[in-house]
Order: sequence, then C-alpha cells, then structure tokens
Amino acid sequence: MNSRRLTVVNAGLSVPSSTRLLADRLSTAAAERLQEQGIDAQIDVIELRPLAHDLADNVLTGFPNAKLRSAVDAVVAADGLIAVTPIFRGSYSGLFKSFVDVLEPGAMQGKPVLIGATAGTARHSLALDHALRPLFTYLRSVVVPTGVFAAPEDWAGADAAGRSLAERIRRAADELAGLMTARPAPKPTDPFADVIPFEQLLRGQ
Repeated sequence: MNSRRLTVVNAGLSVPSSTRLLADRLSTAAAERLQEQGIDAQIDVIELRPLAHDLADNVLTGFPNAKLRSAVDAVVAADGLIAVTPIFRGSYSGLFKSFVDVLEPGAMQGKPVLIGATAGTARHSLALDHALRPLFTYLRSVVVPTGVFAAPEDWAGADAAGRSLAERIRRAADELAGLMTARPAPKPTDPFADVIPFEQLLRGQ
C-alpha cells in the first residue's frame, strides 16, 4: 500500500485541550479519506506546549536544539500538514507563530495545509481567513479551501450557514487528502544506487 506522511501541529495550551481535540478529529478524518484511496497515513503529532522553552531559546540563540529540530524536520518531510491553534485577540497564538518562525524559507512551498482554530466565542471565526490563511499563503503553501473553526457551541450545533462541525471536518479532510494524493509519492532511497564499480575504483588508483 502507498503511504503519505501527515504532520499535525497542535498549539493548544491547556490539558485537555479543545484545540488538540479538533486536531485529532481532523487528522482522523484525513487518514480515513486517504485509506479509502488505498493510501496509508503515517501521522506525526507535534505538541507545541512542551516546546515553549525550546522556542524561546531559539529566539535568543537563533539555533533550534535537537528536540525542536526534530519537530521542524517532521513538518518539512510531511506530504500534508494540519495546523491548529487557539485564537487570542483575533489572531493565532504567539506560541504558534514562534514555531512557524523557525521554519526555513521555502520549507512550506507547495505543501498542502489544512488550517483549524478554536476560540471561546464565534466572533473569532474570521481569524481563519484574516490571519492563518494569509500566513500560510505567504509561506507559499497550498491551503485547502475549507478551514475549520470551533467555538464551544460548535461541538454540539451548527455554524451560521447551518453546517455541523462534523460536516466541515469531513469536507476539509477530503480537500487535504485530494491534494496529498495529487503530490508525487516520495521515492524510496536506494543506498546502493550510486555505488562506484570496483573496476572503476581500480582504474582510479
């Protein structure tokens, strides 16, 4: 079975976290959509809360430590990304932005991204399109059309357009899976592909 690597970035600050709950539901839905197309999803979840001190050190030193570098590498290697953050004062969290700032220029170019957000009130729902989407567009990512926002009332009801949270998650997951399957699968690395023949080595001596 073919496989794709899906990385999930969760910027939730509390435990338990509605942001993590949304991230889990999005990743589960995306994995199911990929499975339906005969593709196995390898999911990596990056929790930013335990990386807060590492991110602060990176701001001061300009160099990510091994733990932070591992998280960045998981994002760079992903065939698709799910990024979910709580919304504070109409925008993504400072912790989330600190992590994005660690990414090298070009690391997100062409990468499919599903954006999600949570907040204590539906008034923050526009942050998806006014803050998160422009951020990933600037990074030259391919952001799926459907972003998923969840206020407390969304977990049991519908949004202003009458769509349930489950419907929005399903639509966004379909879009992400479609983009991920359209990307060429990474070719397996053959460690012996560039081996120099022994006869050639002898001639060079």
